[in-house]
Amino acid sequence: MIERIRDLLGTGDVASISRRYFISNGFDGTLTSIGIVVGAYLSGVTDGFTVVQIGLGAAVGLGTSGVWSVWEIERAEKQAEIMTIERAMLTELTDTRVQRDQIAARKINAVASGIGPIIGICCPLVPFLFHGTLVTLLEATVLAVGIGVGLLFIFGAYLGSISKQNWIVAGLRMGLAGVVVAILNLFLPG
Repeated sequence: MIERIRDLLGTGDVASISRRYFISNGFDGTLTSIGIVVGAYLSGVTDGFTVVQIGLGAAVGLGTSGVWSVWEIERAEKQAEIMTIERAMLTELTDTRVQRDQIAARKINAVASGIGPIIGICCPLVPFLFHGTLVTLLEATVLAVGIGVGLLFIFGAYLGSISKQNWIVAGLRMGLAGVVVAILNLFLPG
């Protein structure tokens, strides 16, 4: 099974599509997490564990959304591809390697899509696990924003490296989004 996944990821389409879903949904999850932690602090939440619980709820929602939406999107897209191939070949491709590869690719894409936001939300929440023992709520919030911005930087740097752009500039562009979300939260009524 691992070899089959490796073979499928070796094809340009599967790896590229999975990477896009992972980064896009990881970006969304990270920005969501930054919004949650800053909003929780500004709203007067007094317990780090409460922030973690709220964040985990968001991770479940965005993770499920990532898997489910991509499963359905890719099912429709792959079915349309199969029908096009079947028309061109004048034969049915049910239970062929082509169909099995498309189903496996859909699973890989859905998993990548679901993992992205879970990582993006959960990593910034880690400082809140240490609230009351190692850090204050303000320190946990600042650390969480820093982790989120760092994670966004990593996403951007990775994209910059695969597209042969300056990875530092690409990372800074992505990281800036986290700073913007944190600042925008400061101006929300509450």
